[in-house]
Amino acid sequence: MKTFDIIKEELFEATVNGKKTSLFTLRNKNGLVAQITNFGATIVSIYAPNKKGEFADIVLGFDNVEDYINGNGSYMGVLCGRCANRIANGKFELEGKVYNMAVNNGPNHLHGGVTGFNKVVWDVESLSENKVVLTYFSEDGEENYPGNVTAKVTYTLTEENELVLDYEASTDKTTLVNFASHSYFNLGGEGSGKALDHQLMINSDYFTPIDDTSIPTGEILKVAGTPMDFSTAKPIGEDLFKEDLQLKNGGGYDHNWILKNRAGEMVLAAVAHDPASGRVMEIHTTQPGIQFYSSNWMENEKGKHGNVYNKHEGFCLETQHFPDSINHAHFPSVILKPGDVYKHSCIHKFLIK
Repeated sequence: MKTFDIIKEELFEATVNGKKTSLFTLRNKNGLVAQITNFGATIVSIYAPNKKGEFADIVLGFDNVEDYINGNGSYMGVLCGRCANRIANGKFELEGKVYNMAVNNGPNHLHGGVTGFNKVVWDVESLSENKVVLTYFSEDGEENYPGNVTAKVTYTLTEENELVLDYEASTDKTTLVNFASHSYFNLGGEGSGKALDHQLMINSDYFTPIDDTSIPTGEILKVAGTPMDFSTAKPIGEDLFKEDLQLKNGGGYDHNWILKNRAGEMVLAAVAHDPASGRVMEIHTTQPGIQFYSSNWMENEKGKHGNVYNKHEGFCLETQHFPDSINHAHFPSVILKPGDVYKHSCIHKFLIK
């Protein structure tokens, strides 16, 4: 097994609002490494081997905590919450009360607001060689969300080459909860160029179309016969530049696919494969949807090791509830009530083909 350099933990030592940030390095017996910081509960790096046994970091991001604190407008690697994805016009009604949220993405609310879960320091509940458990207490009224919410995320690197994300949350007042991990992947290695040759399969026959502000119209449409059809694997770039209203509205792929799971069962959601390196990533989840984003708006983002990231050099596969669910009664609910527990899992499994 060839040796490789990993990001230095001391580069993630800082203090934000009186709380200390750290970088945690998880390892398994096969040589895989995943690095997590408690700033934003962020996946900083994942080192996986190619078909020659050479390890590379396959997650876009930064190699110091200051860049996550002061920048990261692309949400690289972070955990998004309290409610991930978009809420139309930053407004929703809950138990007869209208809530007005920060509008931070065109006319809409995105990923929990100006200071979402991605911009706070999480507490470390426990740490071992292959697992870190992070918690965050979100006070009633934070970003104008109702209820005191206790959130937990557990990152586990298994001996089966899986990075498992387990989410939990509870509240003392009816509120919204929808967590999503927002990693940008490039299986050729971060900084290796565009990911358009990656083969992608999404285990779905339906998607939720969007308007020109990226809010779901409320329709549920078949993917068959459209550029949204990833029911069998095809290159990400195969249909990306076709004349299509949905691609125009999203600036490329930035849509929610409806997964084939029922009652929160764990299912295969997507498979990405880089033929050049041989790296494969499977994503399994209990969530009802997956947002595929083809990195349409990234431009001159200064990342790790002096690399500069531009559009289509990474892709996101965010398992979550549907965008703007609170304003569409027929979408799976993101409402969490006192006494109930929000509980979901996502597995990233790494293979070689």
